[in-house]
Amino acid sequence: MRPMDTKRPNILIIMVDQHRFDCLGCQGNGAVHTPNIDAIATDGVRYENSFCPFPVCTPSRYSFLSGRYAFEHEGYSNRSTPLPDIVMWPELLRREGYQTAAVGKMHFTPTYLDVGFTRMCLAEQDGPGRWDDDYHRYLRDCGVVDANDLIDQRQEYRKHADKSYWKYQGAMPSNLDEAHHSTTWIGDRAMEELGAWQGDGNLLMASFIKPHHPHDPPQSWWDRYKAEEMTPLPGWLEACPERDLAFHRGYFPNDAFDEATLRRCMAAYYANIAHVDHQVGRMMAALRRKGLYDDTLIVYTSDHGEYMGFHHMTLKGGIMYDPLVKVPLIVKYPGAPEKGTVSRKLVSNVDLAPTLLAAAGIAPAPGMAGKNLREDKAGHEVVFAEDGRGWHVMARDRRYKLIGQAPGHAPLFFDLQSDPLELHNGYTEPRYRDAVRRLESALADWRGAPPRAVYVDHGAPLIDQPNVPPRDDGHREQMRAYCRRAMG
Repeated sequence: MRPMDTKRPNILIIMVDQHRFDCLGCQGNGAVHTPNIDAIATDGVRYENSFCPFPVCTPSRYSFLSGRYAFEHEGYSNRSTPLPDIVMWPELLRREGYQTAAVGKMHFTPTYLDVGFTRMCLAEQDGPGRWDDDYHRYLRDCGVVDANDLIDQRQEYRKHADKSYWKYQGAMPSNLDEAHHSTTWIGDRAMEELGAWQGDGNLLMASFIKPHHPHDPPQSWWDRYKAEEMTPLPGWLEACPERDLAFHRGYFPNDAFDEATLRRCMAAYYANIAHVDHQVGRMMAALRRKGLYDDTLIVYTSDHGEYMGFHHMTLKGGIMYDPLVKVPLIVKYPGAPEKGTVSRKLVSNVDLAPTLLAAAGIAPAPGMAGKNLREDKAGHEVVFAEDGRGWHVMARDRRYKLIGQAPGHAPLFFDLQSDPLELHNGYTEPRYRDAVRRLESALADWRGAPPRAVYVDHGAPLIDQPNVPPRDDGHREQMRAYCRRAMG
């Protein structure tokens, strides 16, 4: 435990949703403008081989917060709750006197689940959270509704979407102006929290909905990126392989769009990333004004990636190819002795729990699976991920990737050195027999038992704050009714 008279670092977590790892300027992508995120990389460490443990929002976030895999916390879906004995790192910080807050998208069940944040001001996207959160109450008070998002996320509206939604995969300017857009609203709430920081021992997790679909930046950001100027990212194919279609046809059918649509999606996707980057710049400027930037530990990462054209697919939900499971990770440590470092070791978002706790002088909870990124020099020999409620598993080392799939789908094995686009399945080839066996053994040692049922507890403890609506006051139906009226 850190002595009470020792300065404790402030911690700022910036999490985004569905950010493909190579869609940053500091990753060599010159088409997307991210000067503020790039500046954090200049002052910190950029991890080039960072992976999420589960390429779905909620399970990935529970793993990030607990330092444990989904098969341990059992939050296997977007409608799940972690087991009650799972200790989250924000709770450990709170016990040691940290002021803990979160703004934006958490994607918890129940919505204001207490994982260690004393305050949460939420902007959710789907599920009951949309009817519970602060952001949608704000939109209602302003007399507006996020129509594009409702059409994209809610079946009762999506089934009535017009032809342009389907043609362009939801890539269109937001129906909201910039001031009411979720990215701006979350940035504003983050600025309010940072404005209240005094001295040390503060934690803020600022979690943005974007660049998750729908790809609908405000018009002012939409205008900055032109579809005709976009070049497809590595992995784009003229047609979607049958293997991928058989596994998951896509939220938008992956065999029913062309390169022009992809370019439009890319332009909107980049505009959303640039809009988030603008909010990051505001936060960094606030820390500098308060004299807190140098001693603040800053993390930028995503809960999972995005295909964005890889194998002629968009969004997520399919096989765990690298664009889906590989995520951006940038860490600026207090004092920045590692300034401008690029790390190529294999790391996972489960590593952030012990890393953040170590920076605060707090021991990790028993069972935390990750490594302290700052102290560990080698990284993981193999990184792991799950999907499909645990039936879809991945083991990946520096050269090879093994994907074990659900019954009815053959295992996949890729030699990433000769086949970086993951096209050729070498699982049955004699030349790879030893590598296949080694990764199969690693998977068995990692998880062992098959997955269990999804754990859900709608009555789990909530934070105790005045913005948390009572569970049974009828607010959800009131919000649904407001949206029905607003949508006509």
